[in-house]
Amino acid sequence: MTIFIWVLQGLLAAMFLMAAVGKLTGSNMHRGVFDHLRLPQWFRVVTGLVELTGAALLVIGYWQETFIVPGSFILGVTAIGGMLAHIRVKDGFKEMFMIVFLGILAFTLLYLSR
Repeated sequence: MTIFIWVLQGLLAAMFLMAAVGKLTGSNMHRGVFDHLRLPQWFRVVTGLVELTGAALLVIGYWQETFIVPGSFILGVTAIGGMLAHIRVKDGFKEMFMIVFLGILAFTLLYLSR
């Protein structure tokens, strides 16, 4: 089970780290997504900082296992927020698939790590 947790932890950390960097650097894709979701650009930066924090906690969790639970919780709640934002603008499952998938992985890691 431990190897599965390590892989899941690394996958989530990498995915949310990439997303956080894109949001924090203001990539055209992330600017466009936040415009589409009718969210202000300052919220893109806040979301990027939250994702960066969650990903960092998961990385630290390789040495201090107690950091995995708050990291996966932060990322899971962030994913719920992303899903709600997509639902609010009536996006389909195709547009929401990745955040739904990452949310499921985050809560799975939370369950397995508690």
